[in-house]
Amino acid sequence: MQPVVVREYARLTSAPLAANTLDQAHIPVSAFSWLVKLGQQFKANGLQLLQLDDQQWLRLDNYVGVLESPCGQVIEILPKHRVEGECVGSARMLLRKLILNAMQLKQRETQHTDIERFDAPLPEWLMQQFLTELDHLIKRGLRFDYHRVEEQQRFLRGQLDVVKQLRQPPGREHVFHIRHDVFSADRPENRLLKAALLRVCKTTQDNNNWRLAHELQSMLQELPVSTDFQSDFKFWRTDRLMAHYQAIKPWCEFVLSQHVPLAVQGQWQGISMLFPMERLFESYVAAELGAAAQRMPGIKGEVNTQLASKYLCTHQGKDFFQLKPDLQLKLGAKRWILDTKWKLLDVADREKKYGLSHQDFYQLFAYGQYYLGGEGTLVLIYPAWEKFPSGTRLAEFCFNDQLRLLVLPFDLEDDDAAFNLIVQLQQSNPQPIHRVG
Repeated sequence: MQPVVVREYARLTSAPLAANTLDQAHIPVSAFSWLVKLGQQFKANGLQLLQLDDQQWLRLDNYVGVLESPCGQVIEILPKHRVEGECVGSARMLLRKLILNAMQLKQRETQHTDIERFDAPLPEWLMQQFLTELDHLIKRGLRFDYHRVEEQQRFLRGQLDVVKQLRQPPGREHVFHIRHDVFSADRPENRLLKAALLRVCKTTQDNNNWRLAHELQSMLQELPVSTDFQSDFKFWRTDRLMAHYQAIKPWCEFVLSQHVPLAVQGQWQGISMLFPMERLFESYVAAELGAAAQRMPGIKGEVNTQLASKYLCTHQGKDFFQLKPDLQLKLGAKRWILDTKWKLLDVADREKKYGLSHQDFYQLFAYGQYYLGGEGTLVLIYPAWEKFPSGTRLAEFCFNDQLRLLVLPFDLEDDDAAFNLIVQLQQSNPQPIHRVG
């Protein structure tokens, strides 16, 4: 079955279409019904995966990643970082970078260059990373452990269980109840790796992945397979002796569909993972700003995430409505409160207020009053794109003479975006142009 590639907020239908695009695509009726049920599960847990327009159309929300239905339909959901053009390759590269950052992973170098693997579908890229890490792990050596075995044999081995032996019925004196230890690779981590490898062998369509997966499978032929993923992941050890297993654990979780807000995996063999795009964007901006702040010349800088020390009000002696700005940037004695928003602004469309939300302004005003004492600079960070290019910004917004708000772009494809944003904050003009309210 041909995979479907779309992006955030795309529309999916079970009705015939002339051709699939990034914004609308046809999927089988069985996959459509499964998505509707999955959306109901998300909604019951306070999450919004999709909206049902009618009996044949549904609209995705802002989750990105990949889903595989029980009927085998793979749906790859990419970030909407551009409006025009079939930008599948750049969207895939962007999503990979954001996932690596959010999971604090490093991509191991392989014989395939980034250009050669540029347009590989997301599931194939995930499987490639898992196989690369597994190959490296096997070369270093799997971790074995001793396991206690109690059995009946016609010979003595280890320790005789005297109590059970004395209770032997007549005629079975020649059978011994024994206890002994076996040095075996049968442990939760190895069972999960074997289960993930078997799933890759059945799923991959890439020739290089298929060849490497079956080579590794022959090496792990004697290993048992995990039958309870949740339990085995719970007992995955992280001590010093298991340090070389830590790099492969997130990739194993991806393959076994553990990175989904709800358990969508069933009896079928598929790969599913979903991430809310605004969280990926926030995490990436925070990491990049933190690294850039620490290398600012001649000044001590740091970035704090998810502040939660202030509340909007009190009620009957208890704090109500916690205020949680995304980021706080400190450079020497200066301080900024920043919030990230995954939305494409249009700096030329002043009639529609550039796409800004008044709710975001109310939120930032509250942050300014409680975290900056009503005096300082607040920042809203949006992704850079054609209509809000890097290096530009909207004119300053003023809440009052002491509190102002900047709206700045962040170029996700520029490695120096965070450094440039910090420089832009340091050089910003303190005189406001727009007055809010």
